[in-house]
Amino acid sequence: MRPMNAEQREIAARSAAAIALSAAAVAAAWLWLPPALLGATPDMATADRLAYALKADLPVFLWLGGCLRAVASIRFRSDADRPGAAYGSPSARLAVPAAVLQNSLEQTVLAVGAHLVLATVLRGEEMILLPVLVALYLAGRVFFALGYARGAAARAFGMALTGTSTIAAFGVALVLMGLGR
Repeated sequence: MRPMNAEQREIAARSAAAIALSAAAVAAAWLWLPPALLGATPDMATADRLAYALKADLPVFLWLGGCLRAVASIRFRSDADRPGAAYGSPSARLAVPAAVLQNSLEQTVLAVGAHLVLATVLRGEEMILLPVLVALYLAGRVFFALGYARGAAARAFGMALTGTSTIAAFGVALVLMGLGR
């Protein structure tokens, strides 16, 4: 295995920071966040938990809609971009917002799926994890978008924060399913 170059070391360091932040946020929420504050109650049936998850994911969909709106606005104003992606490469003005939109779409599908699966195995008051995972997702998306134009190292923290929250949701769901939930 080749040694990592400077950019790869920076990506790894920023990713590790995102993983640590995700773990700390989930642990803090679990230990100190009152479930009632976020509408999680002990007697939530599966349908209630799924509804809770979908409501919690509204900001995720709003982020995606905002990304879509940004791309559409640039396309509307740009003669070069108006024909659409099928007819040419994006202009310099559109390239980053289009890449952020594409990545956000991919991440949204995974995150919402993870949140819905997790909602089927969490018990009522454990549902407080979902808004925390959504907050981590959104923070990750913002850092990713802000860093995108500055390169892989600059967007690594945001990408890892987004990904870690989704992987955590899938991981917790797998563990709980393994425990018979």
